[in-house]
Amino acid sequence: MGAMSVRPDTEAAAQQAAGTAPHRAGFACFVGRPNAGKSTLTNALVGQKVAITSNRPQTTRHTVRGIVHRDDAQLILVDTPGLHKPRTLLGERLNDVVRTTWAEVDVIGFCLPADQKLGPGDKYIVKELAGIKKTPKIAIITKTDLVDSKQLAEQLLAVSRLGEELGFEWAEIIPVSAVKDTQVDLLGDLIAPLLPESPPLYPEGDLTDEPEMVMVAELIREAALEGVRDELPHSIAVVVEEMLPREGRPADKPLLDIHANVYIERPSQKGIIIGPKGKRLKDVGTKSRKHIEALLGTPVFLDLHVKVAKDWQRDPKQLRKLGF
Repeated sequence: MGAMSVRPDTEAAAQQAAGTAPHRAGFACFVGRPNAGKSTLTNALVGQKVAITSNRPQTTRHTVRGIVHRDDAQLILVDTPGLHKPRTLLGERLNDVVRTTWAEVDVIGFCLPADQKLGPGDKYIVKELAGIKKTPKIAIITKTDLVDSKQLAEQLLAVSRLGEELGFEWAEIIPVSAVKDTQVDLLGDLIAPLLPESPPLYPEGDLTDEPEMVMVAELIREAALEGVRDELPHSIAVVVEEMLPREGRPADKPLLDIHANVYIERPSQKGIIIGPKGKRLKDVGTKSRKHIEALLGTPVFLDLHVKVAKDWQRDPKQLRKLGF
């Protein structure tokens, strides 16, 4: 199915075709309830793994920016945590991060999975979006590879109606599948004209402006989350203590030493992370090391330790120490 365009920017398209369009650059963020496909979409648009993805809700902690370089525009994607009804101090802080981000970006993309009915969580978010008057909002139906065309059409109508009910019009409504790479480029084409005229804000080679240590910590956290029982996702934090080139290595065979701590809240969770005879932690190290080496382009020695930071999600001092 093609993009359902509610407000095509024909003038910009004509200028673009004539090669006279000014370059644009700006910020966009994807919002949606947890697990709506926001991080996967960020990665698909950037074309390289920058945002942590996991099939568990609430895994994005940091505002990871992915940078999409195009001839006509530079799109900086800000990936926010999912907005949800907070139960802890950490939850409240994450929600504040979301609202602050919404107020500062040039375009907001609301992500709704094609295979799930519009729920109270979605309505809660769209209601909040309706209050942000000036920012153009795009509705993105994600995970279209999981449904047939009838289900997809129903979802497109439902999201269109929701905008009407709340008194605003979506700038665009577009179905995409990040996994199958369907209409991902088209989404970039629809966002670009909505950005302000500006020269590029970042150098050509940059994919993200997150400090490398933060991204390395996220990759370790993602590996630690995989295959862990449901009670753990909120309880894991990772801090990279240091990243240093190994001394005395020849220039053509560098090695980067990374020392990182995986923090959990209770001693009983330690065994879950470490696994029988340390096997699980070893797997976490192997898996994350591969991703880290791909990200940094250099061989890595990864030293991982599991530590208990009692009830860190509820303790303002610990939250600060762990970077929240």
